[in-house]
Amino acid sequence: MQLFKTPHIDFMKYKFVALAFSLAVILAGILNMTLGRGLKMGVDFRGGTLLRVVFAQPTSVSEVRQALRDINLGDASIQEIEKGGREFQIRTQLPKAEGEADRELEAHEIMANRVIEALSSEENKIDLRKGLKDLNALDENSLAFLLEPAAPEDAAAYAASIVQFRKDNGIVRDFAEVEKLGLKAEAMATLRQKTYLGSLSVLSRETVGPQVGADLRKKATMATIWALVGMLVYIALRFKIAYGVSAILTLTHDVFFCLAVYSFTSRELNLPVVAAVLTIVGYSINDTIVIFDRVRENLKVMRRSPFADILNASLNQMLGRSVITNGTVFLTVLALFLFGGQVINDFAFMMVVGAIEGTYSTIYLSCPVVLLWQKLFKTQKSPGKK
Repeated sequence: MQLFKTPHIDFMKYKFVALAFSLAVILAGILNMTLGRGLKMGVDFRGGTLLRVVFAQPTSVSEVRQALRDINLGDASIQEIEKGGREFQIRTQLPKAEGEADRELEAHEIMANRVIEALSSEENKIDLRKGLKDLNALDENSLAFLLEPAAPEDAAAYAASIVQFRKDNGIVRDFAEVEKLGLKAEAMATLRQKTYLGSLSVLSRETVGPQVGADLRKKATMATIWALVGMLVYIALRFKIAYGVSAILTLTHDVFFCLAVYSFTSRELNLPVVAAVLTIVGYSINDTIVIFDRVRENLKVMRRSPFADILNASLNQMLGRSVITNGTVFLTVLALFLFGGQVINDFAFMMVVGAIEGTYSTIYLSCPVVLLWQKLFKTQKSPGKK
């Protein structure tokens, strides 16, 4: 399939426009990160607790915030996942504490339990004081142990089916829903006698201490830097130093450009987003190397042509390949962004930005930088010639 039969686009003509555009976006992002709203660090990097809960009845964000304000956590980040007002993602953070990491982690765990207790209804708190257990909070082993006296042979299977129901539906709102799973009368009687249906269920809980968050932030930065250095060494050996410098400048641009765009969305930076950035770097360098390889081939057959014409010819020859390859990636990550759910939405958003930006930077920045290198150092031969 050929999207472009004989393209003759003068990409080098727009090199300064592209450089000005990229510089403007990156500077705006830096200003936003330093003087504006900034790049918000997620729980992975700053430490804290991330809870995802589902309520039995529709609840508003203001009601959730008021319940947390009563325990001095009114500044927690609350995000509604479902439009029906039943599922929320809550991020809380304690002030940076001095002490051992284990104590800091324990403090966050205690805070998570306080959040769950604050969001529970008064009826649930009364049931809890009576010694009843929350059916929406018991794990599979605890459920099996509870049901074993009433149904010794089927306790494990009953427990597994109840936990699976919670995974599929988020929360058990009526004992009749459990009865439809096929539990015998003795098992149902045990559940009604020893458990209650909590007003919320915790779908997931993540806790990261401040010291661990700082260490993750440092390692994420070093991973990105070492990835760029490794690519510089490889490309410099595989091609010439001009191509290596161009590739690294382009990849560094990709990282800062994507982070700049991300900073304007008020999304939180977390480990999956860093993984997306490194993935973008990988896709971008692959596309760049393919074009550089074509430049090296054209240097042999277009010896009398100006270097700018050789770069333009190489970009035009590989344009169809770049659009088809990156277009496939774009459609894939766009589907993830639109239909992948909230858990991977930040990752998918960064990949969508990177798929577009990576194609743009490969065409309008990588080759122009090589051309500018030649003009800057006034080499008598093109950077690809020996």
